[in-house]
Amino acid sequence: MTAHDTTADEAAVRALFDECRAAVAARDIDRLMRHYTDDLVAFDAIGPLRFVSRAAYETHWHSCLDMCPGQMIFDMQDLVLSLGGEVGFGHYLVYCGATADDGTAQAGWMRASVGLRKVDGQWRIAHEHFSVPFEPDTCKAQFGLTP
Repeated sequence: MTAHDTTADEAAVRALFDECRAAVAARDIDRLMRHYTDDLVAFDAIGPLRFVSRAAYETHWHSCLDMCPGQMIFDMQDLVLSLGGEVGFGHYLVYCGATADDGTAQAGWMRASVGLRKVDGQWRIAHEHFSVPFEPDTCKAQFGLTP
């Protein structure tokens, strides 16, 4: 792969994540799901333990949006990518939640890791994993951490 190809692939994947962020902010799940492979496997910070297929994850995204009334917040930071040929991986931090009626953010920081694959020449998310650190003594999530 030439340096130009690497640059073009990185630009394409960064554009994919910009589009995902915009789709979540717009509450447009159909638009969001276009960026996943059909055989997606995903792990989220909230149950169930795993999602196998884009259709299963789409159902989950709908329930997540139902839990977050108000303007969606999905702000990605520190996206790091490693791409090569037809596969790649990345990670980022995301401030995720919604703005309440009184204007306050009901959101917290999470970690995200992704596996990417080129399908018909287009980068798609084949694996996604969101997580939140937890306090082992209490088993409570630590949403209050900040980068």
